[in-house]
Amino acid sequence: MVAESVGASVILIINNRKELYKMVCDSNETNLHINIPAVMLPRDVGERLETYLKRGTPVAVQLYSPDRPLVDTAEVFLWLMAVGTILCASYWSAWSAREESLEYLKLLKDAPDDLPIMEDTGSSGVLDISATSAVLFALFASCFLMLLYKLMSFWFIELLVVIFSIGGVEGLRNCLVALLSRWFKRAGESFIKLPIVGAVSYLTLVVLPFCIVFAVIWAVYRRISLAWIGQDILGIALIVSVLQIIHVRTLKVGTILLGCTFLYDIFWVFISKVFFHESVMIVVARGDKSGEDGVPMLLKIPRMFDPWGGYSIIGFGDILLPGLLIAFSLRYDWAANKNLRSGYFLWSMVAYGFGLLTTYVALNLMDGHGQPALLYIVPFTLGTIWALGRKRGELRNLWRGEPVRVCPHCIRSKT
Repeated sequence: MVAESVGASVILIINNRKELYKMVCDSNETNLHINIPAVMLPRDVGERLETYLKRGTPVAVQLYSPDRPLVDTAEVFLWLMAVGTILCASYWSAWSAREESLEYLKLLKDAPDDLPIMEDTGSSGVLDISATSAVLFALFASCFLMLLYKLMSFWFIELLVVIFSIGGVEGLRNCLVALLSRWFKRAGESFIKLPIVGAVSYLTLVVLPFCIVFAVIWAVYRRISLAWIGQDILGIALIVSVLQIIHVRTLKVGTILLGCTFLYDIFWVFISKVFFHESVMIVVARGDKSGEDGVPMLLKIPRMFDPWGGYSIIGFGDILLPGLLIAFSLRYDWAANKNLRSGYFLWSMVAYGFGLLTTYVALNLMDGHGQPALLYIVPFTLGTIWALGRKRGELRNLWRGEPVRVCPHCIRSKT
């Protein structure tokens, strides 16, 4: 209105973010008598326009309202990344559990009287989630989200970048060492003792500098157009490593964990608007008030064929939390000697894929408004395992956890 009153023929508004947003008025807005075009430009386009004007270069602006594609390839690739990450992490987790089991059975064969039964007390280097810690996780996540919301700033994002880089380095190192040790077994099994850190394999000494350099380069150049590739690599490595280290041992714990985070996601995406007049989860994910393009704890892919630009994103929690339950289902299947069809892993993976697909469908139907992915993923994934377990009469075994593995050499006939 002010621009029109002083004789402007058009007003160009430069957004403070790279992504393009639709300009809309509030529902109670009454001053709608605007007779000149009002256009919002993404930040990078606005910066280029400002540079041209300062140089005195003639600039022509063409106004149009592009239509968004019904399905963008970014969402397809993001779906494949999420499903593929859980698939790889689950098989790695189950393979490690099987190797541990075989090693234990070998010990049982050599000394059956000393070690009659293998108890599910957790393997070396693995952290088992309890029912209490599952509830506390949701509470801690809520507190951390509020901390992000209240302290969101440029420097706080920088701190998150440092934390993410450290986690990404460890995750990438863990994945590369596990992968390369298949070909360089001697280097992976040979250790050198270093001050403070203790014994470190030679393979780790070779891989770690590369991981550090990779993370540092990403952190320094994370604002360039292709930086999302480095962020996704570090993020996937971190997620895979976490799923390898942290285990859900029972359906009971998985139900409590996903149930709490299901409510957590709904509250902070939808209900938080009642108390804060905006969605806390969406504000934090976008990195509002920070001058950045969102927090780094996301997998993202640019919408390459969308004229509106921007990124399709998925939070780590939308992969990690269902991944814990899906990895449990594969370990359970292998421990119970189930094949893919008679087990739970295949169907839980399919359910996760459908749940994530439903999330993207809802996102498009809601005109791009943020959706809590766990709202759709949890009922699909958890509901599938519950339904199959009940139908097969195995729900009690699933609720109690992975089957106890007994060495056949230790079975004695009752007399």
